[in-house]
Amino acid sequence: MIAENEIVLRLLIAAGLGAVIGLERELRGQSAGLRTYIILVTGASLAMTISINLAMQFQPLVPNGDPARLAAQVVSGIGFLGAGAILRFGSHVKGLTTATSLWSMAMVGLATGAGHTYAAVAATIILLVALV
Repeated sequence: MIAENEIVLRLLIAAGLGAVIGLERELRGQSAGLRTYIILVTGASLAMTISINLAMQFQPLVPNGDPARLAAQVVSGIGFLGAGAILRFGSHVKGLTTATSLWSMAMVGLATGAGHTYAAVAATIILLVALV
């Protein structure tokens, strides 16, 4: 199982990565800003660590436990949230970048929660470069 102090560290890293993208979005006047991204990435990271720990905790009772099951719900749930950020104004569509960056940052949270810190940092840098 992932130790509690390791979970807290992963959550703090996730929150920091979310803050980087959230600050960029907020500075550009987007509706999803600093707080939204911090909350999103931290929640996704927590979902991943809980998913891993539940699979390990109940492994003797459920030997085929899949730690990706809870994470998969984050993927679809954030897709639903992102869809709400997309608006159509006549022939113009707004919010696609917000929706995709929310979804991508949820994946950063899952990666951080799973312990893939370097990949999460690299993805955040790539997203920041793309957004700027």
